[in-house]
Amino acid sequence: MTTTDASTPASPPAGTPARRAGYGALWAAVPRELGFLILTMPIAIIGLSVLSTVFFTGVGMIPIVVGIFVVVAAFYVARGFGVLELVRLRWAGRPPIAEPDWARDGRVQGFWRSTFAPFVDGHYWLYLLHTMVINPIVSVITWSLTVTWISGALAGLTGWFWQGFLPDDRRTFWLNEWIVDRVVPGNGFDYDVVAGERVLEFILGVVFALTLPYVFRGLTLLHDVIARGTLGRWRSEALEVEVAELSASRGAAVQAEDASLRRLERDIHDGPQQRLVRLQMDLATIERRLADDPDTAKALVVEARDQAREALDELRALSRGVAPPILQDRGLASALASLAARSPVPVTYDDRLGADAPLPSAIERNAYFVAAELLTNAQKHADASSIRLRIATRELGPSARVLDLWVTDDGRGGASAVAGHGLAGLDERVRGLRGQLVVDSPVGGPTIIGAHIPYRPEPTPPPSLQ
Repeated sequence: MTTTDASTPASPPAGTPARRAGYGALWAAVPRELGFLILTMPIAIIGLSVLSTVFFTGVGMIPIVVGIFVVVAAFYVARGFGVLELVRLRWAGRPPIAEPDWARDGRVQGFWRSTFAPFVDGHYWLYLLHTMVINPIVSVITWSLTVTWISGALAGLTGWFWQGFLPDDRRTFWLNEWIVDRVVPGNGFDYDVVAGERVLEFILGVVFALTLPYVFRGLTLLHDVIARGTLGRWRSEALEVEVAELSASRGAAVQAEDASLRRLERDIHDGPQQRLVRLQMDLATIERRLADDPDTAKALVVEARDQAREALDELRALSRGVAPPILQDRGLASALASLAARSPVPVTYDDRLGADAPLPSAIERNAYFVAAELLTNAQKHADASSIRLRIATRELGPSARVLDLWVTDDGRGGASAVAGHGLAGLDERVRGLRGQLVVDSPVGGPTIIGAHIPYRPEPTPPPSLQ
């Protein structure tokens, strides 16, 4: 399968709010979060030990130049531990955190530029700070709370069983007795304080067990928040990427539109224009010979009629690249139904647009062009006997949707978006809309081509009051 990515995510973006997890879902995540939390402090201590040794050794050796390269090595060690933290968070079930674009602005080009880039890249300093200071401190706290909660839950729930096998407890302070004396001062209750202690420990064990998934989730979220602030990509970098994608999309759209206009101009010049010129010449000849040579004039009339019909057929074929009036009057679904009905190859049309908010006019127009081009390609080049056209929409986020357009034929296959061919132009058009073109066409068929175009639904106008 060949996929031409045009910056359209196949899954909801990171900012899309997820459904609220229930208590059972929190317990299902406990093993992964426990694995993350219990390994956090050992990894943090190892990172602190290794990185401190390398970094401060390099700092001490800077006067003899070699220390500069040792410090650079320390930066890359910090980067490695930071990336490991991001991977561990992802394994713990947290949403992926985008890594910094280490190669932005071409700074990795050349040995010296890539060597000294960490000194001027704020991300390396943040990774160094996270590995040497932040993570060791936070991990000690979260690891201690993790062990405390596990121990409290297990000891409280099982203490009534195994404490009976221990030697006689000769202690003089009992927590349950102290609590009772504080709650009911001067009481004369006569009860077994050992049994009361077991009951209190069991109650505390239940409390620890019931709150354990919330504590684990909170501690994991603490590491996640810290990692997003120190190890993740900056918002300015995301804006730079988005601006670059928009520029590329605009350029692709302009190129696709220019190529379409040039192709339309060439097709009109080579086809209908030449036939109309010949038709004009034939009519002039008929006018001269109508009086003295009616038989020749009659033959020329027949030829002129054929030229007019062929020119009309070519104009109709070219008009498929121009939005028909039905698209503006009745929408994309009706326009595609009309397009499928006019196809010389049988087309099965599957309309799943539904009755949601109307599509933007630019999306409808481009989707129609893409469908028309794909149907034409299947008719001319695929040697297909049947075609299936499917149109649908799906949710991409709270205020974003994706238009999915699929064209499948049972032809000979082998189609690809190679430069200079029709699919390459469709690829540019779809990328110009920040969409994605997917081509799956093994030799022998079938060919499956999908265009996925993101859009924001237009608000439905309120009904007019009569």
